[in-house]
Amino acid sequence: MDLLTRLSTALAAALALPAAQCEAQPVPPIEGVIWQLYEGAPAARGNWHRLGARELLVQWTAVDGIAYVPGTGMTDAERLPDWERISGEPWARSFIVGLSGRSSEQETRRSIDAMIDESRRIARLRLPFPVAGWYFPAEVDTYWTDAPRVLPAALARLPRPLWISVYDSENIGAERFARWIASFMPRDVGIFFQDSVGINVRSPQEARGYADALVRRLGRNRVRLIAEAFRQLPDESFRPATVAELAPQLRAYQGYTVYLFDGPHYVSDRLVEELLAQGR
Repeated sequence: MDLLTRLSTALAAALALPAAQCEAQPVPPIEGVIWQLYEGAPAARGNWHRLGARELLVQWTAVDGIAYVPGTGMTDAERLPDWERISGEPWARSFIVGLSGRSSEQETRRSIDAMIDESRRIARLRLPFPVAGWYFPAEVDTYWTDAPRVLPAALARLPRPLWISVYDSENIGAERFARWIASFMPRDVGIFFQDSVGINVRSPQEARGYADALVRRLGRNRVRLIAEAFRQLPDESFRPATVAELAPQLRAYQGYTVYLFDGPHYVSDRLVEELLAQGR
């Protein structure tokens, strides 16, 4: 083997080494999972605690007038979740409680006042699980041009600690998006940033850049990440992400407080095992 060949081989090996090491890295722990309740599927079962999850964010406790906790004054779901069993799960040591929502984004934005009134009733209930915070299920994106006018006064009527989710539907860029959110979001409201990786809008590294920009504007304690554990298909339906897709996504968010969307629907026991096997 001549000198040039030996040098080329050594260089190729050196360049390949970081990639191999990266593949061998374990997946960093998550903080929690999100559960989007809907009628006909009022159960949540999984092994997400093995990934580190200890908090459950319930997207809503009532949606479109159907309630999943008793005493709201709305119509109870035909089958209520087994909250006693769920609150005993290791991945649900505490709850961020989603309040009253609408399944349609357009209807949500027409119904903010009604949702606030319903949410206040829910927040006064004695709920059958430990409450660590509240979540108002009105997702904020850049197409919602009325949000800066509507949301501050609306959110002021809700209990604290309070969270809301945000995403950049127009891809205006991380810095511009963070500046827009900071311009109207109340200082005592935290945000969950939806990474939009599952709908093929951006890469995990780009999503990390958005989180970094939001932290610079809002502070680290007010920013959490939603890692979309699904992938959108050409017909706009969804499938669970594979381990090859989800593991790099979670690694990109190292150091952030991360929640998987949606645990019960997309993160199976098998996927948990595959994620745990990373880096062994």
